[in-house]
Amino acid sequence: MGSPTSLILTLNIAIILALSLCASSQTIQEKYYQCITLNSELSIPFSTAFSAPDNASFATILESSAQNLRCLVSSVPKPQLIFTPYTENHVQVAVTCAKDLGLQLRVRSGGHDYEGLSYISTVPDEPFVVLDLSKLRSITVDLKNNCAWAQAGATVGELYYRISQKSKTHGFAAGLCPSLGIGGHITGGAYGTMMRKHGLGADNVIDARIVDANGVILDRESMGEDLFWALRGGGGASYGVILAWKVKLVPVPETVTVFTVPKSLEQGATKILSKWQQVADTIDDELFIRVIIQPTGAKKDERTMLTLYNAVYLGRADRLLQVMQQSFPELGLTKKDCTEMSWIQSVLYIAGFPGNTPPEILLQGKSLFKNYFKAKSDFVRKPIPEDGIEGLWKKMLEEDSPLMIFNPFGGMMGRIPESEIPFPHRKGVIFMIQYLSLWNDEKPETAAKHVDWIRRLYNYMAAYASMFPREAYVNYRDLDLGANKNGSSFIQASSWGTRYFKDNFNRLVEVKTKVDPGNFFRHEQSIPTLPLMNHGGEKSMMH
Repeated sequence: MGSPTSLILTLNIAIILALSLCASSQTIQEKYYQCITLNSELSIPFSTAFSAPDNASFATILESSAQNLRCLVSSVPKPQLIFTPYTENHVQVAVTCAKDLGLQLRVRSGGHDYEGLSYISTVPDEPFVVLDLSKLRSITVDLKNNCAWAQAGATVGELYYRISQKSKTHGFAAGLCPSLGIGGHITGGAYGTMMRKHGLGADNVIDARIVDANGVILDRESMGEDLFWALRGGGGASYGVILAWKVKLVPVPETVTVFTVPKSLEQGATKILSKWQQVADTIDDELFIRVIIQPTGAKKDERTMLTLYNAVYLGRADRLLQVMQQSFPELGLTKKDCTEMSWIQSVLYIAGFPGNTPPEILLQGKSLFKNYFKAKSDFVRKPIPEDGIEGLWKKMLEEDSPLMIFNPFGGMMGRIPESEIPFPHRKGVIFMIQYLSLWNDEKPETAAKHVDWIRRLYNYMAAYASMFPREAYVNYRDLDLGANKNGSSFIQASSWGTRYFKDNFNRLVEVKTKVDPGNFFRHEQSIPTLPLMNHGGEKSMMH
């Protein structure tokens, strides 16, 4: 017989083998569940925090905040598991367990990603887990210090509402759609009705909490200024999981004024839009006038184009009328077009809620918009000539349900340097365009037809958009601009990176290489890392 020591060793090996065989028969879901349960500081009834594809609740949770139904069709790969953390520590463990098990993590705060990259993957055969931050939504408003902390799962509308509950003369400069998750929204920039007066949401961030690739919680002081710079506008889910933002409140008047004035082709829409382009970025900084453009009419052959001038003015109607008379009389704005209201009511107005909707609706965080759609974006630095606009009308009338929105820049947007944060679309931009094509069935041929139309429209607009690069807005994510394949390379990623970030892309890559060298946080358009050179481990330079 062998010695007692060798017997014990044999037994240990047998136990280890049995355990490993048992572990190998476990599913990815079971391994991840077990890892999180064992490593969490606070045990909750974890059964409520996990949902796998065979759970009855899975589809409901996956679709809960997804805006683009195109990303939910059956052919698109779905997550192995959705984990909804209740605490910051759960997020830490979610990251370290995914890393240990070789799982990819997709992080969702509001689910508005236009290509659905926060809850789906276009990469076949790569198992992934969705980390849904919807339970992390606490908001603390501190009027004394003129700031607020908002957790990543809170919506923009909830933040606006909580501020308005404390003060009628404070607000926050971020997005127009109240169901946006604040976590992801600010990572792209976050523009809205006060951008010309106060800049972007990302321009007004003063601190952040994040879980990095090592599962460590960092704030501005511990992460350092480079990473803090990259988070504010450098695109979501490249550097870590945003837990919360600390934002600076901005002053708002007790009374603001709104209007929506429609102009059809028959009412001179082409000439009025020409004039709007000349004043959009130079008009009073307190005034934000966007133009919503779509065909109108019941029968396709009888349709015409409609332009809606949809505005918020940070002041009273009489002063607004003077500003309009001086700068943009062509619109013919009258006193009866104007409605005075509180700033929080203007949030509801711009979001398209009916007139007497109580602001409490913002606490529901529900999107008014769920559709099959494809979107694109452009930045315009020279007015589009009238014949260009007329060509645009023709293109729009060919499509079933197209939508374009022109958002004015100028004011504070032109005064903040391009390199201040990663969002570079600043001085010289007159307006930004959002293009959408919408449809309502999941047939592949329907999607193909509408996607083909929007690509042709985008090609037509090349003559009028910014050039070298043709700029795009990262929060209107567009995989047509390119995608990371097989990991990611700097060269590959430059195709979309320079459009979203211009020269700031290089700095974003350097920060990424420093803070997440293993490229754990990645998706089809995440910031790539620089490869390590073989000799001496020096980072390769991009020059």
